[in-house]
Amino acid sequence: MLAHSRTGRSIGWHGSCSPNGVASEVDERAIQLALRVIGLRQDAEYRRIVRWRVLGQLVDATTSIGANLAEARGAQSKADFVAKVWIAKKEALETQFWMRLIDESRLLGDTDLADLRAEAATVGRIVSAIARRARASDHRGPEP
Repeated sequence: MLAHSRTGRSIGWHGSCSPNGVASEVDERAIQLALRVIGLRQDAEYRRIVRWRVLGQLVDATTSIGANLAEARGAQSKADFVAKVWIAKKEALETQFWMRLIDESRLLGDTDLADLRAEAATVGRIVSAIARRARASDHRGPEP
């Protein structure tokens, strides 16, 4: 299920502070703060630096999902497996954050990220389900 901002836009990521998946006020404030920082200056050099940093964060988070899932497959213990899958879940949420930020800041101009955002949300839901099941079968306590 996609969360929606106050403006009704689908944001494709689940609020980290909200148990029902709707972006909480602090999540929304954090994205708005980031958008304000991105828009501080409009000169080409600043925009280039911002684009490079934000896109780098997206690439790091996105590629980390698969890397952590690969590490989970080679886990040495159940606890190791659970830890790697939970990291992949966190990276999936971060990926969705960066995609929303790129989309709303228009860092890539008119590039349509709708398909990528939808796929990121789907991957996030799948990884979250794996993480919940792995944690539930781990007998280490309830999901945080």
